[in-house]
Amino acid sequence: MLITPQHLIQWKQQHKRIAVLTAWDYAIASILDRAGIEVILVGDSMAMVALGHETTLPLTLEEIIHHAKAVRRGVKEALMIVDLPFLTYQESWQQAMHSAGRILKETNAGAVKLEGGYPAIAETVSRLVQAGIPVMGHVGLTPQSVRQTGFRQQGKSSEAGEKILSEAIALEEAGAFAIVIEHVPTELAKAITERLTIPTIGIGAGVHCDGQVLVTSDVLGLGTWKPKFAKNYLDLNSLITKAVQAYGEEVRSGEFPVD
Repeated sequence: MLITPQHLIQWKQQHKRIAVLTAWDYAIASILDRAGIEVILVGDSMAMVALGHETTLPLTLEEIIHHAKAVRRGVKEALMIVDLPFLTYQESWQQAMHSAGRILKETNAGAVKLEGGYPAIAETVSRLVQAGIPVMGHVGLTPQSVRQTGFRQQGKSSEAGEKILSEAIALEEAGAFAIVIEHVPTELAKAITERLTIPTIGIGAGVHCDGQVLVTSDVLGLGTWKPKFAKNYLDLNSLITKAVQAYGEEVRSGEFPVD
């Protein structure tokens, strides 16, 4: 079964939790899809975990399209969503339409995701949805705003929490089919989840969201650092290091290859 945005909305109504992970290449995407992950996000986090940048800001539209094409080849059932990179949608809804249209046409993605919920972004979401482009929103900590906010938890004050809640409501009213809530207090995420009729996908937002998303390199323990709210289910960093060290030693000793 090919999963669609409509399935996610139905699952919220059925109280079925949604698992989301990121992918940046064919191999990882194939594994996630076969493992039954419902949503695969080609996230702009690839700028950091796959391309070595310090933030998500340098990622270009061409780069994410290139990686999304590879991910698409590995995805047979999951809903594939692709992030709109920084400054590919903020200038105007027309710019957003062009960027999102390219992603859907060139990668065969099921939807796009963009950050923020202030009025201009809500209008952009409305325009995209009217054009037939499914959109996932993103509120709370928005990494593309790192120069303003850092990577600190957002929505801790009553006023800040109300602002994030109002942004989430505006995104739903604009036609977003789901919203990522990143790094906010648990009670705020709970309030947003209970208020919306579309699913919320949490990351560092507690247990009350309709689903959860993590960066796959954090799940696999591939990096040297992970956020406090992430969880390593494996330590691939150490396993890969040991494997390649063993290979190097066998090559240098003449033990590999074997005639």
